[in-house]
Amino acid sequence: MFEVLLSHIQNKVDINDEQKSLIQKFFTIKKLKKKQYLLQEGDICKCLSFVSNGLLKSYYPDEKGNEHINMFAFEGWWISDFNSFIHQEKAVLNIDAVEDTEVLMITLDDYEKMMLEIPVMDRYFRILYQNSLVTKDYRLIVSNGYTAEEKYLQLAQKNPEMIKRVPHNLIASYLGLAPETISRIRKKNLLNNT
Repeated sequence: MFEVLLSHIQNKVDINDEQKSLIQKFFTIKKLKKKQYLLQEGDICKCLSFVSNGLLKSYYPDEKGNEHINMFAFEGWWISDFNSFIHQEKAVLNIDAVEDTEVLMITLDDYEKMMLEIPVMDRYFRILYQNSLVTKDYRLIVSNGYTAEEKYLQLAQKNPEMIKRVPHNLIASYLGLAPETISRIRKKNLLNNT
């Protein structure tokens, strides 16, 4: 379970065997069944979670109960309601399992201790946060400036794993489109590729 986390860290920064052992001590393991909540809106996000196996989605419901998906987290991704986690305020997001999932969780106190005890982890998270900001900026550009078909095709090109694993109604929510629009785009592109 820790191999995915340690490999992810090592892809960003150099860590030695002693640091690997120390890192593991800060985390707890949690297993979720499909559709089980990791976090519910209104609760306080007590942990930052790393997906070692499975798939999660983060979303907020509107007044009609429709889900607006903020992100998906596959193996090797971090997920939380970050504002709730850092400020220990009520979460505005729900996080639940799209598939049976295993996560490694770290509390805010342990997160802070880990940064102090293993300084290279501070650099690791800085790299992640920089990449996250770039991704969010790009997603905003795509959301506001692309047609429905361009949004879907861009996602399919940049993240084919998402297209394969995530149900199309959830992809529609993530892209801010109707499920029928996704079906139409997929059908058109299948016909164009035959």
